[in-house]
Amino acid sequence: MSRQAGIGTVGKALEVLDRVAAVGRPVRFSELLAKSSHPKATLYRLLQTLVSQGMLVYDDQRQTYSLGIRLVRLAHAAWRQSSIAPIARPFVKALAETVGETVHLAQLDSGQVLYVEKRNAADPIDMFSQAGKVGPAYCTGVGKALMAFLGAAELDDVLKKQSFYRFTPATLTSEEALRADLARIREDGIAFDREEHEPGIICIAAPILSSKGRPVGALSVTTSTRRKSVEDLTELRPALLGTAARIAAAVEDWQFPA
Repeated sequence: MSRQAGIGTVGKALEVLDRVAAVGRPVRFSELLAKSSHPKATLYRLLQTLVSQGMLVYDDQRQTYSLGIRLVRLAHAAWRQSSIAPIARPFVKALAETVGETVHLAQLDSGQVLYVEKRNAADPIDMFSQAGKVGPAYCTGVGKALMAFLGAAELDDVLKKQSFYRFTPATLTSEEALRADLARIREDGIAFDREEHEPGIICIAAPILSSKGRPVGALSVTTSTRRKSVEDLTELRPALLGTAARIAAAVEDWQFPA
């Protein structure tokens, strides 16, 4: 088998894994086939390979496929090696206790925001974000804080991946408007979500920068407009920036993933 063919096969197998994961429950072959671009025989062969490697589990009685335990082991290994969450967790916890609001820790993942840690306030608010969940970058405080400090070429690439869907009347729906906001964030050092992703949800966010100025994560304090205004959140700036700096120092020796 040629190297290119091998890459193609791996890509197809990962695509099947993604489809099984996206369903969110054990799934039948017929369901996968209905949404697959692969011929029946190819899809069956890929599924059999994934089962044999422990990436999927097949239930003979229900005739369904679900994610395998090997993926759990890989996920834990990736979490330890590629996420700053284990290092940042005590700092996130301390900040949440200090400010009495929900604190998020996030990283960029293929142009989107991956929430890697979340600490709720004593009185938590129902909101979209959860640890392990992926959200849009262009309309979240952590996303904008991360994008604002990317290099020019990397920022161009990330901006191409934004959908600019209007979630609320406050959502920035053009690259021009977002770039203007990012310029302000670079100058000020903090970002805000002014109900841009969810109505009634606001936040103040700061990047976590390496000694070379590379954004390795972002931290936010999130609350509801029923509790605070954006102006109120500004008072949390010293605590937020101080925590971001402490996390940055703690992860300085961490091997940053490309």
